[in-house]
Amino acid sequence: MRPILQVALDFIDLNRAVKLAKETVAGGCDWLEVGTPLIKSEGLGSIRQFRQLFPKITIVADMKIMDAGRTEVEIAAKSGADIVTVLGHASNETIKECVNAAKNYGAKIMVDLIEVDNYIERAKEVESFGVDYIGLHIPIDEQMTGKISFDKLKKVTKTVKIPVAIAGGINSETAVDAVNSGA
Repeated sequence: MRPILQVALDFIDLNRAVKLAKETVAGGCDWLEVGTPLIKSEGLGSIRQFRQLFPKITIVADMKIMDAGRTEVEIAAKSGADIVTVLGHASNETIKECVNAAKNYGAKIMVDLIEVDNYIERAKEVESFGVDYIGLHIPIDEQMTGKISFDKLKKVTKTVKIPVAIAGGINSETAVDAVNSGA
């Protein structure tokens, strides 16, 4: 699988997000992530708007689901999301409900392992539930230190068979390292 460029639209203003989305899609972006701040500030209508504006681009809804998995996946998928995120700290039942709902609504599930201590074991476990992607998310506070390591990425990609995404702090200088580490 070739590397995929996903651009996170972590804005609170829909107009700014749309402007950046148009620029990045024109520049070759593969996936657009409707970020959590945008979903919280503008609602599910933001997902609908991106689906309408970019019908051929994969739309990721960064819902960060922790509970009520079936319902949250349903509303995101019905709004136009192709991929919906659920947190790795969610219960096994919540993640399984997300997977089942995604199948019903033609979406896929990415489990975000942000701040999961036993990330290798959890990656294997959620893969067995039928999730489509694993996401490794570098927290903003950690990014600010400037010390971004791809060690977790290397370990997880050696452990699971499904695609692994990395998010947070990736830029033109670190993207090659991310890809070389398995993203």
